[in-house]
Amino acid sequence: MGEKMDTLANLRKKIISHEAKVGVVGLGYVGLPLAVEKAKAGFRTIGFDVQKAKVDMVNAGHNYIGDVVNEDLAALVQSGMLSATTDFSFIRDVDFVAICVPTPLDEHQQPDISYVRDSARAIAKYLTKETIVVLESTTYPGTTEELLKPILEEGSGLTCGEDFLLGFSPERVDPGNLLYKTRNTPKVVGGIGKEATHVIAEMYRQVLDSDIYEVSSPAVAEMEKILENTYRNINIALVNELTMLCHKLGISMWEVVDAAKTKPYGFQAFYPGPGLGGHCIPLDPYYLSWKAREYGFHTSLIEASGMINDRMPEYTVDRCGEVLNRHKKAINGANVLVLGVAYKQDIDDYRESPALRVIEEFKKRGASVSYYDPWVAEYRYKGQSYKGLTELNEAVLRAADIVVVTTAHTNVDYELVQRHASAVFDAKNVMKNIAERENIEVL
Repeated sequence: MGEKMDTLANLRKKIISHEAKVGVVGLGYVGLPLAVEKAKAGFRTIGFDVQKAKVDMVNAGHNYIGDVVNEDLAALVQSGMLSATTDFSFIRDVDFVAICVPTPLDEHQQPDISYVRDSARAIAKYLTKETIVVLESTTYPGTTEELLKPILEEGSGLTCGEDFLLGFSPERVDPGNLLYKTRNTPKVVGGIGKEATHVIAEMYRQVLDSDIYEVSSPAVAEMEKILENTYRNINIALVNELTMLCHKLGISMWEVVDAAKTKPYGFQAFYPGPGLGGHCIPLDPYYLSWKAREYGFHTSLIEASGMINDRMPEYTVDRCGEVLNRHKKAINGANVLVLGVAYKQDIDDYRESPALRVIEEFKKRGASVSYYDPWVAEYRYKGQSYKGLTELNEAVLRAADIVVVTTAHTNVDYELVQRHASAVFDAKNVMKNIAERENIEVL
């Protein structure tokens, strides 16, 4: 007990004095902003990544993440407060390690925790006493205690709770959000043991300008993150299903939602679209459904919402087919122009973007597809690269049999689109304020 208390006291002292050194494993949309905030708060920080290109860019002070201020990154690297490496042996030099690696689904919609597992194994080789390890990657309840803890203990020969502390604190990154960034978004922390939770929470309090909410275990924190995104998944599925019904009834679902949100209580507005995108909302519910089956429990509501949302890219193409049919054209052989492949407006992130599936579905049905996105000049999908148009002009618009708006970017001239496109299918209602609408149909 005395040695354990010494570990806690030493870690707390290092954190409060900002003498603790920080490691961030995974320098993507979550990891790099976190590493920058740790360094800005006065903690010497090392970023770890298996991709040498990312490491080289960080060490050169070159930013590649939209939510990071370019000048901040360059200044921190130049001052020596932030560096990056592919060499995990430097884990032995840090006191706090945050794991921020991807947790995708595999081709069978099963959780792929290989990045977490591989990171844990790499960390375990060099883990020393009096180190804090925190998983931030979204995952199923139980990952920290059932997967991470045994790997770290077996690989290091150390004991969790005595020699090192372990916990889970889910990332809450919303790329492109102008109000809430890593620094001012409230943080949830759940450690293995109350003492671990308190010490981990203290680290985040030293870095973030936000509330730190402590929960009783990593599993609670893991489940909380799943709830956040499943809540959105289900509500989006509700409006998507009603959108399909409203089309049959001749009603605009967009107008219905705008009317409903005038109620000052008991309702939160969600809007339809061509499908779900981003790393979290389309994927996280499957983590919970997968874990539930271990206990013989079927998350029927979650699974139903997933089926509805998964259907939206195909439904979008079906609706476009109706528009083309009215113009005496078939999808097979049609020239289709897709506006936007990013999963949300005004960012360059196209992870799980429904636009990619919309394009794929058009191609399956024999259409010739091009795309324009001022934020994404090129994207990769299923191992292949696709380049977008460099300019949106009258000639490009007139050449298309139908223009499909799949991302509501604000730096696109939609009046130009309306003037010169023979037919427009607006899946995001971004053209709602354009008066001339004869050639526009909305999802």
